[in-house]
Parts: sequence; structure tokens; C-alpha cells
Amino acid sequence: MNFPYLTRFQPVLLSLFRFITGLLLFQYGIAKIFKFPVLPYFANIPPLIYTAGAIELVLGALLMIGLFTRLTAFILSGEMAFAYFMGHMFKGETPVFLPLLNGGTAAILFCFACLYLSAAGGGSVSADAAMGKE
Repeated sequence: MNFPYLTRFQPVLLSLFRFITGLLLFQYGIAKIFKFPVLPYFANIPPLIYTAGAIELVLGALLMIGLFTRLTAFILSGEMAFAYFMGHMFKGETPVFLPLLNGGTAAILFCFACLYLSAAGGGSVSADAAMGKE
């Protein structure tokens, strides 16, 4: 099925997708760094998870406003791939590949969402577009 009338909304929907992806990553950064909201699995985090939280906080904010979108999204995509393999797949003694079993579904989805954004850009409503970089 083809919905040609939706094509005109594509740039704005891309911007909305970028903003929501950045907002969701930003909330993970806030939870890891500032402990808000209080979550038991972010209570005593190791330095690697703290670093991931800092990346998610700063780059999630950049992604929300659409500044340096392509580079920011590419770095976040790599971080999410790293999070899946190091934090989910190899968290036990034996590797667990299935995301439903290792809890890595969100990491995979974030990885590919950010990879798409690194190719597609920030959309029409972004700081990059306002500066004429898109």
C-alpha cells in the first residue's frame, strides 16, 4: 500500500523521531549519573556504566536539539552496540545471544535507530537545519 499524502510529513517526523530517541537516551543518562529516578540496577554502578551514562546524557541532549546529529548519532550507535555485546550478551559466564533472554532489546533498537539517524540527519526541525548544515 502506498500513502503518498504522508510523504510531506517525512522531514518533521524524522525530527520527531530524532527528538524522542535523544530524550530516551537522555533519561538513561540522568538515571545513571544523577540517580533520578531511583532505580535499583543503577544504585552502585561501575565506572564503565558511569561513562556510558555521561555519553548518553551529553549526546542525548545534542540529539534532542539536533546539533551535530550525524556524528552524535553515529557515536551513540556504537555505544549501544558496545552496550549490547558487553552489558547484555556477555553478562554471564556463557554468552546469551537472544535479546529476549539477555535484556538487550532496547540496546539493539537504540543502536539501529541511531545508525539510521546518522545516515538520515536531523530532519527539518533541528539546530543543524537552522544553521544550514542539513
